[in-house]
Amino acid sequence: MEIIVACVVSFVATALLGGKVILPALRRLKAGQEIREIGPKWHATKAGTPTMGGLMFIAGIAIAILVAGWPNMMAGDFSHIYVFLFAAVFGCIGFLDDYEKVKKHQNLGLTALQKFLLQLAAAIVFLMLMRYEGLVSPNLYIPFINTSVPISWPLYMVFAAFVIVGTVNAVNLTDGLDGLATSVTIPVALFFVSVATWWSYTQLGVFAAALLGGLLAFLLFNAHPAKVFMGDTGSLFLGGAVAGMAFAFDMPLVLVLVGIVYIVETLSDILQVAYFKLTHGKRIFKMAPIHHHFEMCGWSEVKIVTVFTAVSVLFCALALFGVMERMMV
Repeated sequence: MEIIVACVVSFVATALLGGKVILPALRRLKAGQEIREIGPKWHATKAGTPTMGGLMFIAGIAIAILVAGWPNMMAGDFSHIYVFLFAAVFGCIGFLDDYEKVKKHQNLGLTALQKFLLQLAAAIVFLMLMRYEGLVSPNLYIPFINTSVPISWPLYMVFAAFVIVGTVNAVNLTDGLDGLATSVTIPVALFFVSVATWWSYTQLGVFAAALLGGLLAFLLFNAHPAKVFMGDTGSLFLGGAVAGMAFAFDMPLVLVLVGIVYIVETLSDILQVAYFKLTHGKRIFKMAPIHHHFEMCGWSEVKIVTVFTAVSVLFCALALFGVMERMMV
């Protein structure tokens, strides 16, 4: 029941706050998106669209997890709060980045080093807290073969910090088309809702369901043609939420499956840059990350988002099958 309540409350709160409060406020503040000069030229028409819209679902999720999770919080279970605060820290980093862009009226916010150090610090603090609470272990669960490989805590911390920072930035890179990051993350949230329901991890299920409801509501504003962009505020929060849940459920390797779209987007960018430098100007893709390649091939934004979301659904279903034996233990 709590999980259903969390999803519904998050949807309603995000929709109402977004439409009645946050979107009008962003328009009044003229918090418009600056479009990168090296991006697709046809995206220039999106310049001025309000950004930082991720505040909508962050606020909706916050309300939902307090309402739906309150009874268990009184019993001492704050696991969903830990994941939310972790994601919110990344959202704050994104907000600082967005604010700098809006203030300077250019698509340059915090430096890459500043963002990396802030993200790394957030990852380390979160992992230490989760270890203290006994919610993570240095045993890497491997889906499909239902076994865990023990590693040392120092190695686990290095691995985990790398995965978290990588996931957060991969989600951020995926946020390049109307509704893309929102749509491909919805199946991921549903995956974690399913696992939480099966394992009776109520509080984590509350957070996952709140994320699901918030994203569904945000899609009302973010679907093509987008009335608002989530900005780094939203995409870094989403990255933190996805990574945080994977570690809270103590199965970070599942990110390889549920995060397949994020991974492909990131790899396409890395390969493009590496190949360009090695060949002194040649390219693998028409433009990277890969969603822009498909745009250059003539695909519409709606088609790209639909196909990428279908891929996300497929791999999330595969991930659910991969952890089924663990769920049945």
